[in-house]
Order: sequence, then C-alpha cells, then structure tokens
Amino acid sequence: MGLFILFQLFTSTTPAFAQKVSELTDEQVRQFVGQAKSSGLSETQIEQLAASRGYTPTDVRKMRERINALERTPAPTQLTPAQVGREQLDKTSLSTASVSREDTGRHNPPVFGTSLFSSANLTFEPNLRIPTPRNYQIGPEDELIIDVYGNAQQNYRLKVSPEGAIKLENLSPVYVNGLTIEQAEQRIVGRLRQVYAGLNAKGSGVFATISLGSIRSIKVTLLGQVVQPGTYTLSSLATVFNALYVAGGPDPDRGSFRDIRVYRGNRLIRTLDVYDFLLRADQKDNIRLQDQDIVFVNHYDTRIELTGEVKQPAIYEVRSGELLKNVLAFAGGLTDKAYTASLTLHRNTAKERQIVTISSADIPSFVPQRGDVYSVGAIINRYENRVTISGAVFRPGVYALQSSSTVRQLIATAEGLREDAFLNRATIRRLRNNLDPELIAVDLGKLMRGETNDISLQREDVVSVASYGELRERRTVRIHGAVNKPDVFDYADSMSVANLIILAGGFSDGATATRIEIARRVRKDTTDLPGNQSIRLFQFELNDQLKLTEADARFVLFPFDEVFVRTFSRYESQKSVVITGEVPYPGQYPIRDKSERITELIARAGGLRPEAYLKATRFVRNGELLSVDIQEIIKKPSDTGNLLLLKGDSIHIPRKTELVRIRGEVLNPAVIDFNQSKSIKSYISGSGGFTSKAFRKKVYVVYANGKVKRTKEFLGLRFYPDPEPGMDIMVPVRPPRSESKLSAPERVAVMTGITSLAAVVLTIIRLF
Repeated sequence: MGLFILFQLFTSTTPAFAQKVSELTDEQVRQFVGQAKSSGLSETQIEQLAASRGYTPTDVRKMRERINALERTPAPTQLTPAQVGREQLDKTSLSTASVSREDTGRHNPPVFGTSLFSSANLTFEPNLRIPTPRNYQIGPEDELIIDVYGNAQQNYRLKVSPEGAIKLENLSPVYVNGLTIEQAEQRIVGRLRQVYAGLNAKGSGVFATISLGSIRSIKVTLLGQVVQPGTYTLSSLATVFNALYVAGGPDPDRGSFRDIRVYRGNRLIRTLDVYDFLLRADQKDNIRLQDQDIVFVNHYDTRIELTGEVKQPAIYEVRSGELLKNVLAFAGGLTDKAYTASLTLHRNTAKERQIVTISSADIPSFVPQRGDVYSVGAIINRYENRVTISGAVFRPGVYALQSSSTVRQLIATAEGLREDAFLNRATIRRLRNNLDPELIAVDLGKLMRGETNDISLQREDVVSVASYGELRERRTVRIHGAVNKPDVFDYADSMSVANLIILAGGFSDGATATRIEIARRVRKDTTDLPGNQSIRLFQFELNDQLKLTEADARFVLFPFDEVFVRTFSRYESQKSVVITGEVPYPGQYPIRDKSERITELIARAGGLRPEAYLKATRFVRNGELLSVDIQEIIKKPSDTGNLLLLKGDSIHIPRKTELVRIRGEVLNPAVIDFNQSKSIKSYISGSGGFTSKAFRKKVYVVYANGKVKRTKEFLGLRFYPDPEPGMDIMVPVRPPRSESKLSAPERVAVMTGITSLAAVVLTIIRLF
C-alpha cells in the first residue's frame, strides 16, 4: 500500500508524468512530496522506481526542479484530496448558494442534515492505509503485489491493463477485471503453478500472497439537486457519502436527503436515506462506488419545520407513511420545558394559511403535509397546586395543595408552630379571580384551639405567621466605659448589672465599682421626673467580686438600658513623648504629670550638647510641625511658648549645619556653604539666577525649624527674609499669565493707590 500512496499522483488522480510535468499544479506536487517523505524512501530509490515505471530521466529532472522551486516558497496548509475539492467548491457555487440562503433567511432553523456535508471535520475520506479489502473488485490501473516466498522467492508488482489482465513471466495473461482480491488470488496462484509446482499446497514449501499496491481512481458523476453537480475523480475505495461531500451534499433549497439514488450501468442499484446515518449511524446503503457510477439526488417531496421546545429545531424531510410522532423523534423529542398538552400547526391552504391546534392524543396518528410549521410552546411559570407558609413554623416553604387542605393542616404539615409564634393574628394573602390580592386575617390562637372554624386554602395562598421578635424592636442593652469589651448585647429577662458586666468581659484596669450609672428610657411613667429630664438615672455600687448591695441586688435591667462604668479619678494610663538629637540621653520619656513642659523634658534628657542648634529645633504634635522658639523658652521657662507636653509629642534638636539649599526655578539648584554676609539674592545668584519661569516676588524661605517666611514688597521694593544656616530657599513657578494678570479696574485701583501714597509722602517731606 505504501508504494501505491507514493505513486498515486503519477497514475490516476493526477496526470503526473503521464502528462507534462509543467501541467501539474503546485498543490499536486506538494502532495507528492509529502507522500514520498512519509513513505521513508530515499530520493535515489524514488528515481529508480520511477524509471522502472517507464518515466524518462527528463521527466524526473523536471519534477526535481519543480520540487526545489516549491521548497523555496512558503507552503500552504496541507489539504487532503477531499479537502482540496471542498476548497474549490467553496470558491464557486457553494459560496454563492450559502450567501443566497443568508440573504433570504429561508433556512432558520437549518435543514436537518446540511451540517453533515458542510463540516470540515467530517469528510468521509476513505482510509488508504488499511489491509486490502477481500471484497474489493479489481479494475484497470490497479496495481497487484504478488509475493512468492519459501523455497522460492520472487516479487511481482503488476498493473492491470486496460483490458483487465496482468502478464506473469512468460505465461499467458491472467484476466482479473471485475474479480475480488480473493477470486483473483485463486486465479493467479493457479496460473503460477505452471512455474512453481505445488504453490500454496500443503507441504510444498512454496507459497504466494496477493495484495493491492496502488489503487486506481474512478470517475463518478453527481447529478440532480446537489450543490455542485459534475464528474469527480475519486479513489476506488470511495463511498456515496464521500462523493456527496466532495460535491457539497444535497442542495438545501431543493435537494432530498432521503432519496439519493445510485445508478450503475443504467440500473438503479441502491437508494440511500441520509437520515439512516444521522439518526441510527446506519451505513448499510453507503456502498462503495465503481467507475462511471452515477449518484442522483432527487427533489425533496415533503418538508416540515419544527420550532420551539424541541431538542433540535430544524426543517425535516418527511417520507410517505411517516407521522408527526416520527418527525418529533427525528428532532430528539421535546425539551424538559415543553408544553405537552398540545402544539400549534401553521399550515398552508390553497389560498392562505391556517392555525391548527393538535392535542397530545392526536400526535401519534397525525399526518404531516408539505410546508407545515409546528410550534411547541413552553410551559408557563405557574403552579396549579401550590400554597406557601412562612414565618414562625418549623418548616416554612412551599407545599402541595390537596383537595381539602386547610390552614391547620398546612401548619401541621410544616411541623407545627414555633414557640415564639404570635397567636393573636396570622394573615392569608390570596389572589381573587381577577388576580387582585386579598388579605385575610386569622386569629391563630383560636383556630389552633378549635374555637373557630378552620379556613380552606386555595391555590397560591400564602400563610404568614409572625413571631414576637418580628413585631418588636430588637431588645438590647449597652455598656460603656471601663469594661474590657464595651458593646451592645441582646437583652434577657432578669438581666442584672453584674450579668452585663460579665458579658462585657469584666472590669478593665482602673475601673471603679462605686460609680456605676444606668440610663433608662422614659416611656409612659413620668412620675417624679422633672419636666426637662428625658431619661431616668440610677446609681449603684459593686464590690470587686461584682456583688451588689442588698438594695441594689433586686434591681433588674430593662430593654434599651445603658450602663456606664467609671474609672478612678486619678487613674491614667502612661503617656510618653520622644526627644532626639543633640541631648545626652535621647529617647522616649513618660510624661510625669499633667504640668510637665518642654524645658523640663530637655532637663530630664541631660540638657543640651554644645553642638545643639536650637534655631533648627522641630516640635511635632499630632503629625503637625509647631513653631516653638526653644532659645527663648530656655532663657525664660515661664514664656508661653514653653508648652505643656501631650502624649505623642516629638522634639528633635539637630546639630548646626553650615549649608543653604536653593530649590525651584533657578538655573542650577544647589547646596551652598552658609555665609553670614550673603543675602538671599546673593545665594540665588550663586545658583545661576532666576529662570524665565521664576516667580521672583514670591520667593520664600523654609528655616531649619520648619518656620516659613516669604518675600515682602513695598513701593516696588522687595525685602527678602534674613538668611540662616540650614535654610531652604524656594523659588516657585510663575502661574499662567491669565491667573496673575490684573483686570482693568484692578489696575486703575492700584495706580490710584500709588498716586495717593506718593502725594502723602511728598506732603510729609514738605512739612519737614
């Protein structure tokens, strides 16, 4: 079989060397190269084999040139012969037909069976790498391989002549046309016995086997209602489905999928129904084709359409004698949501259309007609026997309505009422005949005791049983103050203050049991309550073991009471501050008392080192930098700047720095040595001066202690801040001109002010 695959392009399906090499398409040459590589033969072996087949060296050279030229260009995706046919088909009338179907919208849902011949994954291409089928009928151009082995060894590769014969040695021709492999083997072995006595006889020691080498191609004609009728060259192993696939299958608009006829020698030999394969995987009529067979696709006779809740909505072809139930079976039956009581038929009459309702009882015997459209609806989202119970029952939910169901029976089905059920009133929500809602009140206590008549239920009734908890605000108590877990807790009857303190985790450190206060809401009882007081206050004392006095032990908390537990008057948790920098003992220090100040902290830290630069001291409180003059408060501790210390305060006293940093809109931002004789403007000049974007009159200075001073201007003169070591000189960017430019009235006002001021100055000069 391997050599057959290799040389199939040389013989039948492509003209190959039988014609001019130049007539071969690039795709045919690529197929040959792929088959040759997969065969495992070397290039020399292929050339020798071609020469033995009668091909000239010139033919072989031309083929080699074609192969070399193709190897220098990117090869397209390799396609099987059937896929090549499909590709050509898609480029012609098949694409036109599909466009036409899309434009008209006539096949939505599609015709059942069309996907079988339009899928690229299902080609029905015959498998050529299989053992020789014993029932394969030999014909001209088939290659037979005869292996003689045993005491004698010989190999023959013989092609069947157009007359249907093969020639062995000097023996007379053996006619094998139309024989199966098995029949041909008997005839050939019989003829070879003239050369090998006792061939295949028991004990002879000489045996022979016959197999198929390369197989021939056949020409099959597809006529009738196929997408692309014509004559196609196929493998002799091809079947009817293979031929239909290459031709695009039956035409979806006109072709029958159930009346496909195969003619051989002007005789009808088989009628194929594609539905047998689609519905039952039955290929009994998918016979192997022979040369000059004709496959004829008839017009369809009757088609109907199934829509709605069927598993496979589509257009189905119906044969004579088939009923509606058969077509529903073609579609896989109804879906789980289908309305099964009846279905709707849209039928064409002689003049117009009509609607027919088909009951479920009529479906098994109903005969479809041409053009019928059957619509299967879905069941509605509605229950015919549902009642619901919710609220204070043990198993709330949905239950089935029985013929004599009552409220009491429904409660019993729901495992009865819970202990917290509100018995004075339950409600039944019911829909009237016009679907308006109606609310029915029920005295549940009397009904359950049998003191009143039970109430019959109707479909979609909803019985609601309230609980006491649902009918009142959630009852809680709250505890504040010196307990470990101050929180809100659910109220319980007979709850005492000690119980609540235990729920809150007990007293926290510093709590005093002698100052417990309770605030209670005022309801109706306002006796002895001042007119301007909206709550009642109670005070209690507990000992360390959470015991009340005898008088207070009888006091019980009410819902929504709030309990306040105080701390000792002088109790306070430790608070600390931090001092860093140029002090002998930097670090964290506890605040001794509420009157401790900054100077006292510095003294506790060992005073100041000689390197301390007090002007740059930074005092931070709550993340904010405060302006504190440390030099002044050290000289005069009573100064108001000597602040009281608070928890989290931080003081940093740096070492003196002799540097000045210039930032912002200068040509060369830099760090420069401090020089007392230099002005701010000199420092800016030392950094290259202002840039074109500099906002000169807004220059400001950030001193080492965090203080900020800006440039002042008077009568056109600028007064810069005094320079100090460690400062940052900041030159901001000039805002856009539209933001800084004065309006006309503003310019007039400024000029008037300047003129008036100049007049005042001149007057003063004259007076003196």
